Amino acid sequence: MSLSAGQSTTFTVKFTPPTRGSLSGNLSLSSDGSNPNLTVALAGTGILSAGTLSPNPSSLSFGSVAQGNSQTLSETLTNSGTSSVTITQANLSGSGFTISSLALPLTLNAGQSTSFTVLFTPQSSGSVSGNLAIVSDASNSTLNLSLSGTGATPATLAANPTSLSFGNVASASSKTLSQTLINSGGSALTISQITPSGTGFSFTGINPPVTLSAGQSFTFNVIFAPAAAGSISGSLSITSDASNPNLGIPLSATGIAPGQLALGPTSLGFGNVTVGTSLAKSGTLTATGASVTVSSASFSSTEFALSGISLPLTIAAGNSAPFTVTFAPQASGSASANLSFASNASTTPTLQSLSGSGTAPVAHSVALSWNASTSTNVVGYNVYRGTVSGGPYAQINSALNAGTNDTDTTVQNGHTYYYVVTAVDSNGNESVFSNQVQTVIP
Repeated sequence: MSLSAGQSTTFTVKFTPPTRGSLSGNLSLSSDGSNPNLTVALAGTGILSAGTLSPNPSSLSFGSVAQGNSQTLSETLTNSGTSSVTITQANLSGSGFTISSLALPLTLNAGQSTSFTVLFTPQSSGSVSGNLAIVSDASNSTLNLSLSGTGATPATLAANPTSLSFGNVASASSKTLSQTLINSGGSALTISQITPSGTGFSFTGINPPVTLSAGQSFTFNVIFAPAAAGSISGSLSITSDASNPNLGIPLSATGIAPGQLALGPTSLGFGNVTVGTSLAKSGTLTATGASVTVSSASFSSTEFALSGISLPLTIAAGNSAPFTVTFAPQASGSASANLSFASNASTTPTLQSLSGSGTAPVAHSVALSWNASTSTNVVGYNVYRGTVSGGPYAQINSALNAGTNDTDTTVQNGHTYYYVVTAVDSNGNESVFSNQVQTVIP
């Protein structure tokens, strides 16, 4: 390379240490200048690669946190390089974020980790974002961790209805009402305990602990079963972690003497009923004193049946419920039974005696006769029967009747029949229908 007078050139010298420690050397330049051998001294120190901070996790999301509460998350920093790193600062931004368990300055050797906690305590409702800046002498000298969370309005437990009144309930019975609990706040709550007070009050359909999200509701049953007559008051105490941790629901009821169930008439006589037919008679159940719930009914005989009433049935005090008993004898002879109504009345069961007699059906027949045909060559007659005047008719004889009379033994009780006759000659020709006759079967 030639350099003119006053000319210069620039180049680079690279240092790649093969080992740790101080190293020295020379750069020798030969030229035809007045100083033909120019030496440039070289020096450097080989060190390990710079440390690097690695976060886990790389960001922290606290989700929804009610005002007045705190949410804590853990953060871990690891030196993933081959030389030590010294953390000197941890700078937070964003409302409601704090850190703990991180004492600075802190030195992490190669591969070493440290863990600390970040807390989010929202000061108001709404979304909040922030940043945690970790300052060190690592290769990534400023490590930024994003922070996010949402401040929610506190959870509040509400009752619908706010109180329960059971009214009059007869002793030895019970009444059930529905109760709904609602989380009207902006964050979740947990119901830890429900305690009833007052004799005869209990609940079912809910088994704490029960967690309600914001806006969620839960419906269960409250039961009053009085042990004696008289006014009773109590409450349902709800314990939770809501902003109102102790919610009370007033309860009131009056236990009254059990109602009475009257049955009218106390007996039903059906008389004689033909086997294969039936006879229905009416009865009435009446509640007095207090409402009565009739739970079931049963017979001691299969020849009697109950209809016109659907059980279980609650009859208010002073009201009545009609029903029908049907007697359908299955064989001849006397029949008796008891109709038993089970209820929560003061006396149960309530009985109605039933009696009747099955009689064998009477077998009827119809004797028919007609004038002989005046036509020639008549060899017999066909007999036809219908159930409507004027027909249609159906033939009832299986073969030609040579005489002028016949007996119909296939009639049914209580029906009306219409008969006609035709004449048939030796060629099989059949006359028109004769005049119609009518008969009524008893």
